Amino acid sequence: MKLHKHSYLLMAPYMLLFFTFTVLPVLMSLLISFTYFNMLEFPRFIGWQNYARLFLEDEVFLIAVKNTLLFAAITGPVSYMACFIFAWIINELGPKLRAFMTLVFYAPSISGNVYFIWQMIFSGDRYGIANGFLIKMGIILEPILWLKTEKYILAIIILVQLWLSLGTGFLAFIAGLQTVDKTLYEAGAVDGVKNRWQELWYITLPSMRPQLMFGAVIQLTTSLAVADVSINLAGFPSVNYAAETIVTHLIDFGTIRFEMGFASAIATVLFILMVGTNLIVQRLLRKVGQ
Repeated sequence: MKLHKHSYLLMAPYMLLFFTFTVLPVLMSLLISFTYFNMLEFPRFIGWQNYARLFLEDEVFLIAVKNTLLFAAITGPVSYMACFIFAWIINELGPKLRAFMTLVFYAPSISGNVYFIWQMIFSGDRYGIANGFLIKMGIILEPILWLKTEKYILAIIILVQLWLSLGTGFLAFIAGLQTVDKTLYEAGAVDGVKNRWQELWYITLPSMRPQLMFGAVIQLTTSLAVADVSINLAGFPSVNYAAETIVTHLIDFGTIRFEMGFASAIATVLFILMVGTNLIVQRLLRKVGQ
């Protein structure tokens, strides 16, 4: 540390901000999760009561966990693979066409509140695009209340989230593919790499491990922290909590009921779930190219 003191001095402002606005709030949330705190009175220590209530008494939380895990199990891997496949295909294009196609695929994730498009598609009257098309084709006779029918809500939200998923991770993959040393492909051909799939597994993927890791963290975090899509499309709360997620449950107790101790317990469970899944993904990505 003495030898590199200038480096530590330059890092100090960022580390101070990181500790103040990231590490400290996480630690405070963990401590508050063991208290009863209503924002008006000083927190009162109650031990494990919030966690016992969360897993043993709160049926809606169990629905939220099931929905979140199902959502993450589908959108996480699918969006991750879609990001890489589209990035791999676009990377083969010329510079100008590549830039244009990157913008086309990235646009939905930066378009702000684009949920009204899907509200038009899945509107519950005859003027909704989905209902109008199905009635015209003779598949259905009466309009379907897509966003008010329990069995359809989660599938629609998964579809919309996949449409929005080509975001930061997609750009990271584009950048990673651009940095792969082209001479490695020549060396690989000499060493016995025979086709594009072997190039991908033994050269391309190992060369962009940092981008693969970053993309995995982004996609997993996004899939586990879904809330905006659910609230904007299915309402808050949704019909029979069909679109309830851990984050919407957290919003309910944290910003509406102001049961901050209970909300912190929900946040702690979500934090542990995110860290655990990311550790598993890191272990899997270490096997790439082996």
